[in-house]
Amino acid sequence: MALATGSKAPDFSLATKTSDGPKQVKLSDNFGSKNTVLLFFPMAYTGVCTTEMCEITSGLSEYAALNAEVYGISGDNPFAQEAWATANNISVTLLSDYDHKLAETYGVAYDSFLPQVGLGMGGVPKRSAFVIDKDGVVQYAESNDDPKQLPDFEAIKAKLAELQ
Repeated sequence: MALATGSKAPDFSLATKTSDGPKQVKLSDNFGSKNTVLLFFPMAYTGVCTTEMCEITSGLSEYAALNAEVYGISGDNPFAQEAWATANNISVTLLSDYDHKLAETYGVAYDSFLPQVGLGMGGVPKRSAFVIDKDGVVQYAESNDDPKQLPDFEAIKAKLAELQ
């Protein structure tokens, strides 16, 4: 079960790949100054995930205007994420949950991802969204068992507007 609204968001430090090399991004670095949107997605280089991150990229200024930092999180390694982002002009900060521990902590890991098509990999993150306020409290939580179902981005923006 996904982390509930009203709970304290578990802090984390995950790797991202920047033009200057790998670096760690820590959730709590946003506390006190801005809200955070966490978008868990199953895998880079897949159609729906590419669509989602490209759409978010095109609307990043809206999230910035709502005082929110947006992170895309998958189990892909940061070098694969960087190559995918470059190939698709994705500018969302992508974070690598390579060992799937954060997806498990946030309650959004599949026990078995797409076994019906022969994948069956455990720990892959479900397509999920969390809005975490400046105090580190989860204000919005959504997790979808269907990997093709995108989060309700209008509801996410509405929640961010409330937090202004």
